[in-house]
Amino acid sequence: MSLSALAEVNPRRWLVRWPRILAGKPAKGAVAMDQKGFIRAVAEGTGLSREESADVSRAVLEGLADQLSEGEARRLAAGLPDLAEQLQARRRRRKEAHPVRLDDFIKQVSERTGMTDDDARAGAGAVLAVLREALSEEEYRHVTGQLPAEYPALAEAAD
Repeated sequence: MSLSALAEVNPRRWLVRWPRILAGKPAKGAVAMDQKGFIRAVAEGTGLSREESADVSRAVLEGLADQLSEGEARRLAAGLPDLAEQLQARRRRRKEAHPVRLDDFIKQVSERTGMTDDDARAGAGAVLAVLREALSEEEYRHVTGQLPAEYPALAEAAD
């Protein structure tokens, strides 16, 4: 069977769903996505330009990595290999998770990007929605499990 026969294409999000192998077993629901595909999906979800989508993606991913425990930040980076370097470079070394209230997080994203709070909120929701697609269900649950409950709801609102 060819690799392309295993893939499931989602044209709306420019994603190709490949069976990913983790610890010898396929990760259910995992999507192979490069940085350009990630940014393109955020742009489509928000209506922002690709440059603005890249800025908000970087700010949100770095902000999430700052909140997660060291192990979950590594797991997030492993699930997004094309974005792993920037996540690890920015990551503060902490063993424990340090969640931030969603409103405070949106303000941080707004300050990092120069966007309005509304655009930062839409961008953060789109990034979380794309993460939900890019990671396996288990990986996404692990990441959002260390964040306040409003974060997954923001991804749902972005759909």
